[in-house]
Amino acid sequence: MFHRNILEELEKWRHSTNRKPLMIRGARQVGKTTVVQQFARQYQQLIYLNLERKEDAVIFKNHTRFSTLVEAIFFLKDKDIQQANTLIFIDEIQEVPEAINLLRYFYEDFPQLHVIAAGSLLEAVLHENMTMPVGRVEFKVLRPMSFEEFLDAMGEKAALQQYRTIPVADFAHDKLLQLFHTYTLIGGMPEIIAHYVENRNLTALIPIYESLLVSYMNDVEKYARNSTMVQVIRHVIKSMSVEAGMRIKFQHFGQSNYGSREVGEAIRTIEKALLLYLVYPCTGTTLPLFPDKKKSPRLQLLDTGLMNYLAGIQKEIIATPHLDLVYKGKVAEHIVGQELLATQYNVLSELHFWTREKKDATAEVDYIYIYDGRIVPIEVKSGATGRLRSLHAFMEHSPQHLAVRVYAGKLSINTLDTPSGKVYHLLNLPYYLTGQIEKYLAWFEAEYGG
Repeated sequence: MFHRNILEELEKWRHSTNRKPLMIRGARQVGKTTVVQQFARQYQQLIYLNLERKEDAVIFKNHTRFSTLVEAIFFLKDKDIQQANTLIFIDEIQEVPEAINLLRYFYEDFPQLHVIAAGSLLEAVLHENMTMPVGRVEFKVLRPMSFEEFLDAMGEKAALQQYRTIPVADFAHDKLLQLFHTYTLIGGMPEIIAHYVENRNLTALIPIYESLLVSYMNDVEKYARNSTMVQVIRHVIKSMSVEAGMRIKFQHFGQSNYGSREVGEAIRTIEKALLLYLVYPCTGTTLPLFPDKKKSPRLQLLDTGLMNYLAGIQKEIIATPHLDLVYKGKVAEHIVGQELLATQYNVLSELHFWTREKKDATAEVDYIYIYDGRIVPIEVKSGATGRLRSLHAFMEHSPQHLAVRVYAGKLSINTLDTPSGKVYHLLNLPYYLTGQIEKYLAWFEAEYGG
């Protein structure tokens, strides 16, 4: 079992004075069950319910009073109802939508019990007359493994120590960049990383990628309205790697004849499974953020390794030392987005980018990041600082004086001028430090001022 950083979040939840049942969301195979089972070691007693099993699912269907349901859970699992140090883990809760609504009663009637539920495609299974028990349940989301978690899984203790040392030492750069290259190639799916750690054989990963994609397709298809939508969903999943990192139109998605409504419905269904994200642009440079849902979104997939496999570009990544040269720079941009999300456990966390769409004056910044009440622009670039035209355009309209470039070079800071003469600082972060961006922004402020 690998250490996942969300365990620290679960520890805070455990000791919270206002603890509510916790729902852990996430795509299939990102490690939800494993994480909770690791966390459960701290309890005297674990009650595990998998609602894909009929004998567990039926418990939530045959009850008259909630207190009777709780008694039945302890009785049927042969557990001591008097044991206060108990964790109830309800896995695959989407299989019994009624159980989702019942979570609120654990909070209202049995607040002493620690309850965690895990599931995927929750919105798709809730009926029109059912809603999430908002206010009575907490939510967290688990995503693929981060680069930091990858280093830990690989047993790279020295690299991990340098990764966590701020600022990172120059002598660690080449090795960390090489390890990040491997991480970008295979992605962050736990099963993939587990097999790679054991065998260090990329070819052996192919059937695992295939199995993951087939399971995703089968899972999402269950929630299609009809056979036509099944075909559209299959097409979108097979085509999404080609469109990833690009601004998309639903009409004729993936060079198909499907219309905007069909593709839109398919993409929204896949999005509910957390297999992809629609990243919408913002046009402002100050808070609050207002994503413009009328503009074309950019497509971000669950995992860069899956994207590489689907797109057939793994050999190209292996053959080049420069990520920014692969797939027209889309791989580098995509993994940066994945790392920005990897440490965000709030279900509302989203990626955004900035755009200015004026005639003869179009500009686009890859990502914008909220830090300390400010919007910090992030460009994923390989070239010289003189090519940062879009970043200059953003800073011209921003009250801030700090921007970030993520690239293959070493950690450094530049002072730049926009065409109108505004001076700002550019924090150059190596790709592998993307997941540490919050700490490096704090480091910059402490060392150089805001």
